[in-house]
This record gives sequence, C-alpha cells and structure tokens, in this order.
Amino acid sequence: MRIRYRRILSGVAATLLAVGMAFAGQTEGLIKKIDKESMTLTLDDGKSYKLNAEMDVDSLKPGMVVVIAYDVTDGQNIITDMELPE
Repeated sequence: MRIRYRRILSGVAATLLAVGMAFAGQTEGLIKKIDKESMTLTLDDGKSYKLNAEMDVDSLKPGMVVVIAYDVTDGQNIITDMELPE
C-alpha cells in the first residue's frame, strides 16, 4: 500500500513540475518598441512583454538585443529577468 501512495505522490509532483514549466519561458531579440505608459516592450518578432516597476525603462532603447526570462500570467508575458548588452 505504501508503494502505491509513493507512486501517486510522485505522479502528482511530476505533473505540478511540468505545469510550472509550461508557464515560464526565455527569449532573445531586438527591442522594436518601448511603451513607458503601459510598461511593455515589443520585440522584433512582434511579441510584447510586460516590464515590472523595478526595471530601469530609461536604459532600454529600440534596436538593443536583450535576453528575457518571463512567466505567463493571465495571458500576459511578464518579464522576470532581463540581460542587456554590455
């Protein structure tokens, strides 16, 4: 009986992990547009990403190459981390 519960718990844990991974992503691209009012940036592929209030929007410029880590929340791509060129 204990083995069965362990298998069930392992299955549940694996499912939760897979679901969590489905909502996170990473991308790289050129900044096409920055909207300071809505705190979003659009990459050259047309996808938009929401900046958080802690990010320095003034340091971002169109044409910059960025690497973005993001989560999908309520259908929006929310930036969790961003790497800028040196």
